[in-house]
Amino acid sequence: QAQLVESGGGLVQAGGSLTLSCAASARTFSANFMGWFRQAPGKERELVAHISRIYTTNYADSVKGRFTISRDNAKNTVYLQMNNLKPEDTAVYYCAAGFTISTWNYWGQGTQVTVSS
Repeated sequence: QAQLVESGGGLVQAGGSLTLSCAASARTFSANFMGWFRQAPGKERELVAHISRIYTTNYADSVKGRFTISRDNAKNTVYLQMNNLKPEDTAVYYCAAGFTISTWNYWGQGTQVTVSS
């Protein structure tokens, strides 16, 4: 059964760091792409970063140089290291898995990240 479970969200001051984790079932982790999305109140959900099975990565311009996505295939887990957090990073962060870059087939329940100024 497809399953994604996020953890690691919380409240942090601006300039601080958080690491999000997403534990996936083996079936879900076999997808070609694993990604992190976020949705702030009143805004559409947006792609933050994704990583392929061959470890190629892509980032939204707003997080380049601050966020790092990685994966541990032995643990079926994908991570999002977030440094130098800003209040505008406040959102619910979702983990997702997709077999194509434009189709995300599986979603986690989301984890809240709040950055205070």
